Amino acid sequence: QIRHEKKVLTTAKEKAAQYDYDGAISLLQKDNAYVRNVHFQNAAEKFQKKKDKCVAWSPEQVTHIFYHSLIVDTSKAFDGDYKTDGYNQVMTTMDEFNKITQIMYDEGYVMVNLYDLADVDENGKMQAKQVYLPKGKTPFVLSQDDVCYYHSQDGDGIATKLVIDEEGKVRNEYVQDDGSTVVGDYDVVPLIDRFVEEHPDFAYHGHKGIVALTGYNGILGYRTDISYQTRPDDQKAWLDAHPDFDLDTERAEAKKVADVMKAEGWTFASHTWGHKNMSTVSMERLETDTQNFKENIDPLIGGTDIIIFAFGADINNGGEYTGNEKFEYLKSQGYDY
Repeated sequence: QIRHEKKVLTTAKEKAAQYDYDGAISLLQKDNAYVRNVHFQNAAEKFQKKKDKCVAWSPEQVTHIFYHSLIVDTSKAFDGDYKTDGYNQVMTTMDEFNKITQIMYDEGYVMVNLYDLADVDENGKMQAKQVYLPKGKTPFVLSQDDVCYYHSQDGDGIATKLVIDEEGKVRNEYVQDDGSTVVGDYDVVPLIDRFVEEHPDFAYHGHKGIVALTGYNGILGYRTDISYQTRPDDQKAWLDAHPDFDLDTERAEAKKVADVMKAEGWTFASHTWGHKNMSTVSMERLETDTQNFKENIDPLIGGTDIIIFAFGADINNGGEYTGNEKFEYLKSQGYDY
């Protein structure tokens, strides 16, 4: 009984450290020991006081920070080839990322989830929600685009896939100079996981970032797309180098990683299957692209109601909804966010 009560108190403190004061209080009060356990009562009172002092934030006030895959080895990424300028413009190095994360934490930033900021009522209408944080804390949404580890990035000093290590934690595979593969923390997901292990108060209710996926090269470093069965040109070299390729195995492995990521507080989004500009693409192509995503990716991630537009291309005129065939179609396909 004593061990049970200790565990309940520890879990309640963990919830409160991540600003889930209601969850912490409820856990204590629902326990049979609450009526006689003075530690439970004191803790619940303390959490209530903290909650009462919190400041409300509405969605309009919350900033969104996004990254692509991180550059581990700058000498490989910035080697003067045709990709160098693009990497320089839109990528972040691992060292920069770790410094930014630490500075944001030191300045009181806290990761929140889109579902913390808005939800859909029974009529399908989006309603704003408020996030409550202690004074001095600032919520932000974190996301990472293109978490697919494209063939085009091979040899550019970027991780090659996400894997589960023997402790059940999400890590990366990374190919070293000598061609050997090592497992470690080389990209946003495992680096944030490790950071939150040390600083649980960086994750509101344990929520982490949104991982936005395309599908044409598969997801999370696994070659999960049906097209690998038909060997299109950009995949031939990879398939030749992997004669034991099996689509079902790749999909099963990707799903395993996705399941652990969700349990660790990550959320998945569509980034369009083919990294298509949704504002200029034809309606027919948009529909095909959406179905490709639903058939090849949804079963591995459990579906998603979030779409993060590739190229940041807004399909509404400057964010002002004016009635739009593409918008209505995506909404009808379950993309509420």
